[in-house]
Amino acid sequence: MHIVPATVLDESELLAVCDIRAERAEAAAKKYHVRAYTDYKEMLAKEKLDAVHVCIPHYLHPIVSSYAISHGVNVLSEKPMSIDYRSGLRCVELAERLNVLYGVILQCRYNKSAQLVKRALNDGRLGKILSARSTLTWTRPDSYYAESDWKGTWDKEGGGVIIDQAIHSMDLVNWFIQDTPVKVDVSIANRGHKLVDVEDSAEGLITYRNGVRYGFYCMNNYGCDEPIEIRLFCEKGKAVLTYDDAQITFNDGTQETVVESGSEIQYDGGKDYWGFQHIKQIRQFYRAVQGLEPLEISGREALKIQRLIGAMYESGKTGKPVFLE
Repeated sequence: MHIVPATVLDESELLAVCDIRAERAEAAAKKYHVRAYTDYKEMLAKEKLDAVHVCIPHYLHPIVSSYAISHGVNVLSEKPMSIDYRSGLRCVELAERLNVLYGVILQCRYNKSAQLVKRALNDGRLGKILSARSTLTWTRPDSYYAESDWKGTWDKEGGGVIIDQAIHSMDLVNWFIQDTPVKVDVSIANRGHKLVDVEDSAEGLITYRNGVRYGFYCMNNYGCDEPIEIRLFCEKGKAVLTYDDAQITFNDGTQETVVESGSEIQYDGGKDYWGFQHIKQIRQFYRAVQGLEPLEISGREALKIQRLIGAMYESGKTGKPVFLE
């Protein structure tokens, strides 16, 4: 989902690829006619890079990102920025101190459905959000985790269904509410997996400073990946959206709808549940690197969902609410 945009966008030129498995690096290098590396430090030392994409196991995101940032290379990291808040914050502070751009992929913000709802909130047509909910029921069987040496681990992935699958819908709700969460009360459990200890089920209630309450439920024990659903109850209407479509019903009975029409390019090996908006965020990042526009989803912005997810896990593990103020 990253390499194809880097090769087709007018704003970029792919120079090199890196993977600890030489055969994978060499295969990609041959396909895209670039140089291959198995050591990212060697790549950064030998190549004159304006930016690097960090698409590796979660726990390595802040390690590689901070190294690149410290060498003056702009970074676009896959989500999550880290498996803990502190290391993510260190990357943000380092990038700000060195005046290096540090972006984090939260591509679902660029879905037409999310954009429609965000505009209606920003221009006041929906009024204030009064309450929100999100649901995610996907499937990730034990065989999914058996294929990886880091998925489904607390120390490498950072958790399960919350940090890996539900993070996007949670980020959208947090982005819509646009306020500070003050109380996080969450339950987590592993109800259907034998190979991993991380949570496969979670539910909870997040209370914001402005009084909005956000309830969520997510689990990956379902038989298939059903569309996520987000519902917003607002002063002037209701919004219902998935990653692919949205419907706003205003209190006067009028409606606005939008349906995603697909991707503008053909991704290489991408999963449908990743969505198809990576290219929009990647293009925006490149334009920011060129100084053409401000970076929209910075590391500082990504810290908001990182902090919230950290509080969710603290509450889920301790069985107690977490107060953030």
